[in-house]
Amino acid sequence: MVTQQEIEIFATADEERAVATITAAFAADPVVRWIYPDANQYATYWPRFVVPFGGGALRHGSADVAEDFAGVALWLPPGVGPDEEPIVALLEESVAAAEKEDAYGFIEQQSEMHPHEPHWYLPLIGVDPAHQGRGIGGALLRHALERADRDGLPAYLEATTERNKALYQRHGFEVVGVIQYGASPPMWPMWREPRR
Repeated sequence: MVTQQEIEIFATADEERAVATITAAFAADPVVRWIYPDANQYATYWPRFVVPFGGGALRHGSADVAEDFAGVALWLPPGVGPDEEPIVALLEESVAAAEKEDAYGFIEQQSEMHPHEPHWYLPLIGVDPAHQGRGIGGALLRHALERADRDGLPAYLEATTERNKALYQRHGFEVVGVIQYGASPPMWPMWREPRR
């Protein structure tokens, strides 16, 4: 089991390793693979999506790593969000014309559900499949949630699977809705109040 003492903040120089871990972790994610169902499409575009979506964590010192990049969590601090312009440009380039309406409708719902009050946001957390089942994801969550609690701030994320939703619920998150548009799979926005 990984302890919270083994969680480190990683440097911008390690961005490539972080993206590789997130890419391995999301290879079977239902929402991501709905957007990029073809393996080549996924391998080409998903790594390019990771940095504008969660890379603000690198610039703000809130990107966490466990066990030499076996697990990575990209937490965005209050007031920092995904970099929307490159995300939209990438979707324009990479999503088939017939699928764009559903993709944009899904993203619009995601944006509408996102809270406006100050909070910590977890756009991406992943554990390399070769290292799953050893408590790495839970250790990454505990580490960051202690930070949120120290700050007296809530935390927000979106769960893309029932398994992940259950993990987040064990860490105090509650489902606050569902995001689903057209042919998309469901995604559950989740909120956790700070603990004192």
